[in-house]
Amino acid sequence: MAGKFYDDLRVGMVMEHANGRTITEMDNVLFSALTMNTQPLHLNEDYASKTQFGARIVNGLFTLGLAVGLTVSELTEGTIIANLGYDKVRHPRPVFHGDTLYVRSEVVAMRESQSNPAAGLVTLKHTGRNQRGEVVLEFERTAMFMKK
Repeated sequence: MAGKFYDDLRVGMVMEHANGRTITEMDNVLFSALTMNTQPLHLNEDYASKTQFGARIVNGLFTLGLAVGLTVSELTEGTIIANLGYDKVRHPRPVFHGDTLYVRSEVVAMRESQSNPAAGLVTLKHTGRNQRGEVVLEFERTAMFMKK
């Protein structure tokens, strides 16, 4: 598998994920509709144009999910047992239709699993940046990784 095993990781290790993804209006509207999020900041251009943002902004939960997805092929594909939690989620800048999201991951903590000797727990700090390099998302995620 393409993902990293617990044994491959070290605290302080940084991965700049190669893939970026441009977020479309359809992504935002469809995600908001599927999750029944009627927030006019995501769906109503007239309303959003009169806010401090001047236009609709992308649903933050979509941005979070996309950021995790962008890490899978190089980090967790086939090598994690489960994501255990998401912490310290921050959206310091809005994401707009047409922005491209890029993600950087850093291993911030590791420990052996107490419940599964064939696994270890890894805490990752993910930072999402737009095409201008501006930080639009930061969060920590803890996952249970397989050992080799």
